[in-house]
Amino acid sequence: MQDMPWDHGLTVTADGEGLVGHAGGVILRELADRSGLTAALRDALARDGRFPEVDRGMAMVSAAVMIALGGTSMSGIAVLDHLALVLGGPVTWQTLRRTLDLADPATLEKIAQARARIRAHVWDLVAERRLGGFPWPVIAGRVLAGWTVIDMDATLITAHSPKEKAAATYKSGFGFHPLGCWCANTDESLAMELRPGNAGSNTASDHVSGLSAALAQIPARYRRNVIVRLDGAGASHDFIEHMLNLKIPDGKLLFTCGWTITETDEADIREIPGQAWKPGVTQDGRAEEDTDVAEITGLMSRSGNWPDGLRWIIRRVKPSRRHLKKLTAYEKETGWKYSIICTNIPQEGIEGVPGSRHAQFIDVLHRQHAVVEDSVRTGKAAGLRNLPSKSWRVNRGWVVAANIAADLQAWCRLLGLHDQDGLSDAEPDTLRYRLWHIPARLVRHARRRTLKISRDWPWKTAFTTCWQRISALPAPA
Repeated sequence: MQDMPWDHGLTVTADGEGLVGHAGGVILRELADRSGLTAALRDALARDGRFPEVDRGMAMVSAAVMIALGGTSMSGIAVLDHLALVLGGPVTWQTLRRTLDLADPATLEKIAQARARIRAHVWDLVAERRLGGFPWPVIAGRVLAGWTVIDMDATLITAHSPKEKAAATYKSGFGFHPLGCWCANTDESLAMELRPGNAGSNTASDHVSGLSAALAQIPARYRRNVIVRLDGAGASHDFIEHMLNLKIPDGKLLFTCGWTITETDEADIREIPGQAWKPGVTQDGRAEEDTDVAEITGLMSRSGNWPDGLRWIIRRVKPSRRHLKKLTAYEKETGWKYSIICTNIPQEGIEGVPGSRHAQFIDVLHRQHAVVEDSVRTGKAAGLRNLPSKSWRVNRGWVVAANIAADLQAWCRLLGLHDQDGLSDAEPDTLRYRLWHIPARLVRHARRRTLKISRDWPWKTAFTTCWQRISALPAPA
């Protein structure tokens, strides 16, 4: 056996005192308290004539902090016991379950209203304090100042045991099929509706209610100009008509969505003149190779079945290996892989955005919708990989806690880490590894408490800077 000298004379004991693990949790809890979210959730979860020993708003925030730290079940709340030296009395998993079990429709609406009210306060702080102000989308090198982008997408959550309303999914799995909405400007999780696994991908009523919930989360001053992006699953007559007819006070709603190509569409593609194809454009505005874009609106045979005011943009790329098995006969014949976008961006383009009327710009705008896949993936990395209860109501409460966890981390990046290299757009796993899971020692002196982290920690400056910024935030009016 090879000698391993590093462990000579090493002993491991479990009698340390004054130690705090996952010290980054104090930043998330401080942010929830300072922003007013904890108090707002307490009011939303209040019940007449009931006076629980543990503040329900604090219990919900504790669940969100636990999820942000990597918790995947209600029993994971025990990790926060280690922060009790700093945060005070811990929340038991029984208390957490009772809090999550309050997620009836009326309470969910109160929670949504509380989140929207605090989000408006946070966005004002972001616009005031973040380097560069409020983050506006950048498409093909052009800033869409004044525009808020909502990305809609559904995902699958596998149920590994029988759970209420779990059902077979369209991918031959078993579980749930939630529909979520994310804000591309801030990476926040605006709204998510938990649905049974057999819920349809293009159910118009679900998309209508989901979009309504997302719009209600956006502060009024940022809701004047909205762009909605979704994949082909949302391209239903009813939902597109809903978006076309939706009135935004003193503003407008534009959208781009995917389009399922039929043989009729392929026949129309044959009629596109060669000179109509233009090179595709990258996100920074450079021309792409082996990619072409054209507008096919005037050639679309199926356009007569759809409302007026729509445009169709087509993109063709050289197929990759993963495309080969799904190519149609026409695509094999031409050697191109085609995709079509449906949009209501007018022929004159987006006001104040040069070049936005062109097919290349609309193509880039829609392709950035792919970032929602990152949001879905990070959501599953932060509490949505598995739902912890057999109860539908408890699982709905868990989804809300996971959404709040996503918001807290987004607010930390925007308000505390916006100028920190490698952390301003970090994913949950990166934040955990570098900040949230830092060990610390709690020192008491002269009636003051000091949480000390290692002077050798590579991200110590980012940690202390984030704490100082968050702890200095003003309370909401």
